[in-house]
Amino acid sequence: MTCENRTFEKVPDAVLDYKFDWAALTNGSGVSDWLSSGEAIADITVTADAGITIDSSAKADLDTSVVVFLSGGTEQAQYEISCKIKTTDDRTDVRTLILLIVASK
Repeated sequence: MTCENRTFEKVPDAVLDYKFDWAALTNGSGVSDWLSSGEAIADITVTADAGITIDSSAKADLDTSVVVFLSGGTEQAQYEISCKIKTTDDRTDVRTLILLIVASK
């Protein structure tokens, strides 16, 4: 799932991946690129509200996006997950997604 300041639903038992994409056009998942040509993500910091677990996070797509695996959460709770990057051109950006925990269907 590609994230750009969006809201997603997840059940507590699911372990799902979420993608923060700074080159969405190039990577085929959006209409524009935030990164300049030749620019890449150098450093990432992923944070989440207490109660949701960041299982892993890593750069992807030739260092133009970040994939985060999340698990846990409490039904009817809402969690904010943020991904901050620093680029090879010394620029920074932060993107946030909201995760709503819903009952298993």
